[in-house]
Amino acid sequence: MFCLPEYREPDFTEKRFTDAPDAAWEKVTIKGVAPENYHSTSMYPEYFKINGKWTLAEESRMDSSVVLCDDGHLKVVENRNLEIGDKVILGRTENGQEGIYLHANAFEDPDDTEGDQFVFRQGRSRETSYARDYDRLFELLKYEKEHGNILWVMGPAFSFDADARRAMQAMVENGYVDGLMAGNALATHDLEGAMFHTALGQDIYTQKSQPNGHYNHLDVINRVRKSGSIAQFIDDYNIDNGIMYSCVKNDVPFVLTGSIRDDGPLPEVIGNAYEGQTAMRNMVKKSTTVVCLATMLHTIATGNMTPSYRVLDDGTVRPVFLYTVDADEFVVNKLLDRGSLAATTIVTNVQDFIMIVAKGLGLM
Repeated sequence: MFCLPEYREPDFTEKRFTDAPDAAWEKVTIKGVAPENYHSTSMYPEYFKINGKWTLAEESRMDSSVVLCDDGHLKVVENRNLEIGDKVILGRTENGQEGIYLHANAFEDPDDTEGDQFVFRQGRSRETSYARDYDRLFELLKYEKEHGNILWVMGPAFSFDADARRAMQAMVENGYVDGLMAGNALATHDLEGAMFHTALGQDIYTQKSQPNGHYNHLDVINRVRKSGSIAQFIDDYNIDNGIMYSCVKNDVPFVLTGSIRDDGPLPEVIGNAYEGQTAMRNMVKKSTTVVCLATMLHTIATGNMTPSYRVLDDGTVRPVFLYTVDADEFVVNKLLDRGSLAATTIVTNVQDFIMIVAKGLGLM
């Protein structure tokens, strides 16, 4: 049975903590500009000494400032969103000497001598055995279905394969998807698959190009735009299969963010990069397990805004599990290179991955 790793709070009775000063702060004088020597956050739990008490920043993300609110609450804010008068924590050390402590080993068991940490695994290669990782993932997903929030970050590769679409639809319909983040292409080609059984004009099972098939995704975009939304398009054209169909019919929220190369795009696609980032972060804030699949930029973006922990409503602290899956070793290790260390990496074709997961959960 799956058990969450226990969170171990620092012993703040130690002399290094009791003797530490309160964290310094300075007010913002220019909107969107942090004071010099601002403290920038990581994905790990970080404590700040405020009025003699060590306080955890509860909702964190990488590369942001910490704002001390009037009630003593700590708010982690992207620098672009800082407002004049915000009290920003200052300091570049993280060992307590400036009233700032980064707690990187919060979920590690000091009695574990195997060195096998589920949450904090490093990058591996396509030659690695992933059998144990899959078994653990099956148990994690079963646990999270009942107790957590599972967020999927997906590239368009899913929409190019009939079995992958079917497997992901089964995941949604059986309660293993609480949110979806993707780009214009995933949604477009998934809806193309639903309407024409093609992706970029190729049959999603036989891979045979269809006559005038290169129009198919453009026709889908045009028709969705005519309908005004993906949900209305699904009703207007009696769509009855696919990833987007299952999300709409099961009230699973999704965030679609655009890029400079998009066709269309679909009506729901957020074209402003910073509005898209904010929408993604709002979805990440709810998640306890995040699975990133075959999309390098979305994976890096999501990793940077996903902390390694979550504070629950009852005040307990639990880990956030982050998976990154791609056929290219460079992609999965890129996330680690950028500092998002709390990740489990699997190097494989994502269509094979989702079939293994769906079968392992008894859905296929």
